[in-house]
Amino acid sequence: MAGTRSSDTGHTVVLGDMTAEIAPLSSLPRHTRRLSDKILIAFHQACDQEDLEVAEQLLHILELMLARRPSAPDQQRRRSMEGLVAAYERLWYLKHKERVAG
Repeated sequence: MAGTRSSDTGHTVVLGDMTAEIAPLSSLPRHTRRLSDKILIAFHQACDQEDLEVAEQLLHILELMLARRPSAPDQQRRRSMEGLVAAYERLWYLKHKERVAG
């Protein structure tokens, strides 16, 4: 029989003769990705859904964030800038796909 018990330290999940302890949500990391990474993911999703107006606005927001955050380590900043450039390139191709194809 499956069941769940709560305690101050988390949850105990019982499934048949197996038991597992699950950490409380407060002990799990709240943010696993940088906000700039999440915005870039949202940009790609907007492109996949052909919502180019939203994709363009997301790139403007990402550019604003990268322009005002010079305190990031050089390697991380360089990777973020490369992602931004690649995203602008993708947007350009999506906007001009008729001209590029023909």
